[in-house]
Amino acid sequence: MTTKIETPECCPRFDPSPWDGKLFEWNNKRFVKDSVTTQFYMPLNFGEVIMRMNEKVARAGAEMPDWLCLSDHTSESNMDLYLAVDKEVDGAENVTLNGKFLSKVYEGDFEKTGEWCQDFEAYAKNQGLEVKKWYMWYTTCPACAEKYGKNYVVIISKVD
Repeated sequence: MTTKIETPECCPRFDPSPWDGKLFEWNNKRFVKDSVTTQFYMPLNFGEVIMRMNEKVARAGAEMPDWLCLSDHTSESNMDLYLAVDKEVDGAENVTLNGKFLSKVYEGDFEKTGEWCQDFEAYAKNQGLEVKKWYMWYTTCPACAEKYGKNYVVIISKVD
């Protein structure tokens, strides 16, 4: 029997269906960018950074479509975050992403990330696509993942 934690919602419940096995064409898709300090790829200040980003978005009166937040693990000591927004956000690093992006949803413990990446690469290849740039979307915080009983992670990659 799984016990659900009854705490206020901080992350919306994630619906995997619009993201599982989908190919998107992004043309100047807006994001704000910030960086998280990591140690051996484990985030140390993720919560602090995401709260800072959320505050800037709220001050700008912007929305975060789908609560999409892409993580780019650039090294074992840094992870860049890209938070989707619907308009430019003052005081933030505003960037856009362009091109074809393939997504696939996984569920489970983060220890399975290596397996998921191998599966995703094979999936992309079977679609006739080559992975050019990897992003991870951790759809909920650990507390909400426990509350909902699901820990969804979406791999989204730029493809050719």
